[in-house]
Amino acid sequence: MSGAPVFRSAQPTRDADPALPVIPTSLVEVDVVQQWRDGVPGAVAVADGESGPELAPAAEQFDVDVAVLQAVGASAGAGDVRSVPLPAGGVGWVVGVGSGEPVRWRSAGAALARAVRERLGEAVESEEEVGDLGEASADYLQVRLPDGADGDVVSALTLGLALGGYRFRVTAQPTPPRLRKVLLVAPEGADVAALGEQVRRTRELAAATALARDLANAPSNIKDPAWFTGVAADLAAGVDGLDAVVRDEKWLAGNGFGGILAVGGGSSRPPRLLELTYRPGDAAGPHLVLVGKGITFDTGGISLKPAEGMHLMRTDMSGGAAVIAALLSIARLRLPIRVTGLVPSAENHVSGSAYRPGDVVRHYGGTTTEVGNTDAEGRMVLADAMAYAVDRLEPDLLVDVATLTGAMKVALGLRTGALFATDDALAEQILGAGERVGEAWWRMPLLEDHAEDVKGQLADVRQTPPGPGGITAALFLREFTGGLPWAHLDIAGPARADKDYAEVVAGGTGFAARSLVELAATLAR
Repeated sequence: MSGAPVFRSAQPTRDADPALPVIPTSLVEVDVVQQWRDGVPGAVAVADGESGPELAPAAEQFDVDVAVLQAVGASAGAGDVRSVPLPAGGVGWVVGVGSGEPVRWRSAGAALARAVRERLGEAVESEEEVGDLGEASADYLQVRLPDGADGDVVSALTLGLALGGYRFRVTAQPTPPRLRKVLLVAPEGADVAALGEQVRRTRELAAATALARDLANAPSNIKDPAWFTGVAADLAAGVDGLDAVVRDEKWLAGNGFGGILAVGGGSSRPPRLLELTYRPGDAAGPHLVLVGKGITFDTGGISLKPAEGMHLMRTDMSGGAAVIAALLSIARLRLPIRVTGLVPSAENHVSGSAYRPGDVVRHYGGTTTEVGNTDAEGRMVLADAMAYAVDRLEPDLLVDVATLTGAMKVALGLRTGALFATDDALAEQILGAGERVGEAWWRMPLLEDHAEDVKGQLADVRQTPPGPGGITAALFLREFTGGLPWAHLDIAGPARADKDYAEVVAGGTGFAARSLVELAATLAR
């Protein structure tokens, strides 16, 4: 190895460009309290009953007849939100939670956050005082929890409230009003302290998702590899126990990171490698290494993408964003487990210095790859980072996450992530983590019938073997795992959304960040 690590904490461009929203986006605060407060706008859930929606609890809370709720169209449909004029003035909300499973509460919380945001916006546009929504400031809200509400319900509701109202816009217009604080009013006899701790942890999961969204949504004229890794290093500097090192193109060249350099070689904005290290004194369990694809824009290189949809390639670093956000939250939660995050970052561009189909690239550690398609750049940068992790970091478990293949969008659609794994226990832990935090994963096979196809003719391996694209991409990456227990998470589908649903907002979704945090928490137990 040659050269010393280069630490470059670029000042976040949010300081240089005031039009760019502050990163991370501010999220609503959520607290658990025991008493309903007069004068604070409120919301009450409506669940399905044996004979239809149970409207009586909401009618009693708001001191109106059930007929009033029926007149405004109140229902138990999950996420159906209706405003209710109150006898004393102001407005309340009823929100459907269906049969009451946690997933319904997540949708209800998100829909409620959007409804309040819309109401605030309407009040400003009509030049009303936002206080007309209630005697207290309208950026506050209280929600009555039903009898029997447990930690799962509270967590799902908190996640929906925190993420449903998310907004990222690059504009010179004034910041619109938003919901700032929600009080969850616990039922009599509830353990308020325990529910409050559940809220605190869930809000950290929401913060991870929101930060990953911020980074994905940032436009690529600002978000180059130096900015992307520099913002991460800047944020890490504010978290106890989390260290960040950013390596530049000279260090990468001196240490043989041929994959990252090849992909980044066509851009005037050189590549970077971010390493985030969290090593608490009470660390137990395995050393988990997370590797995230950080392609800040992907033209496809010489294998140029179609123009239609290329603008969405600003989100091609969503895997890296998930790793960055997860490391920050893992450190803030002080989880007793050693975790390292690696984010190889490059811009895949077209120029006279771009790498070519037919090139042979030497990765970190010496393995050579025959390039078949320059648009399969993600696996090139991941291979370098994974080989480095195996050689230098002594991991026990290796997990990579990337917007890697369109094949997985075809196979699983836009709301489910693909999971490949060499270890059944690790696969089950990731599936369980995703289920607990509201992210869906589906395990895909690593078909050995295609393993031989990865072998190269001019080089050790070939970048784009024939066969099923998502599976052969995973088999290519497996060549760089050193036989370690490993999982590959392909989030090409769920990393982006074209419309709002549940707690997801159109744009970068932040998918996988919560699963990675929950995986670390599971391994630490």
